[in-house]
Amino acid sequence: MASASPELESFVRDALIRGHTRQQVSQALLAAGWSSEQARGALDSWAEVDIPLPVPRPRASLSAREAFVYLLLFSTLYFFAWNLGSLLFKLIEHALPDPADAQWQVLRLGPAIRWSVSALVISFPVFAFLSQRISRDVTRHPIKRLSPVRCWLTYLTLFIAATVLIGDLTTLVYNVLGGELSLRFGLKVLVVGVLAGTVFGWYLWDLRREEATP
Repeated sequence: MASASPELESFVRDALIRGHTRQQVSQALLAAGWSSEQARGALDSWAEVDIPLPVPRPRASLSAREAFVYLLLFSTLYFFAWNLGSLLFKLIEHALPDPADAQWQVLRLGPAIRWSVSALVISFPVFAFLSQRISRDVTRHPIKRLSPVRCWLTYLTLFIAATVLIGDLTTLVYNVLGGELSLRFGLKVLVVGVLAGTVFGWYLWDLRREEATP
C-alpha cells in the first residue's frame, strides 16, 4: 500500500463523505496527474463499510521492539550468508589447493572452517526462529506487513544483494577478458552469485507479494 500525502488523504476523505464512489474518486485523481498506485493507496486507507462516513483503516506503526526484531533478523541473515560463503570458499580451496602455497593453505584452513561452521550453527537457528515468529505475528496482525522498518531493511537487503551481484559479474568478466579464468575462481564466483541471487530473488518476491496483498 502506497502512503499518501495529507492533501491527497484529505481530498479522498472529503470526496467519500460527499457520496462519490471510489471509481469516481480514482478517475478524478488519475485525471489530475496522480499515479494509479498513489490513488489506490489513498483509497485503501479507508475501509468499505455500510455507513455514510469513511472509516480509516489501521496503519502500521514503528515500535522499538519491532525495530529490534527486524534488525536482529537481517543482521543474522547477513552474518549467515557471509559465513556460508566463507565456508564454501574454504572448501573449494581445500579441494583445489594452490600448488605454490599448499602448506600455508592447510595450516590456515582449519581455524577458518571451524569459525565458519560455528557461526552457521549459531546464526541459522536464530534467523529461522525469528523468521517463524515474525511470520506468525504477521499472520495474526496483517497490518504489520506494512511495517516501515521491515520495508526499509528489505530494500536495503535488495540493494546489498544487487551490488554484490554486479560486483561478482564484473569480476567474472574482468578475469575472462584477461584470460585468467580458473576452475577454483569460477566456483567462487558461482558461490557468490548463488548466495546473492537467492537473497535478492527471495526478498524481491516477498516484497512484491506483500505489496500486492490488499
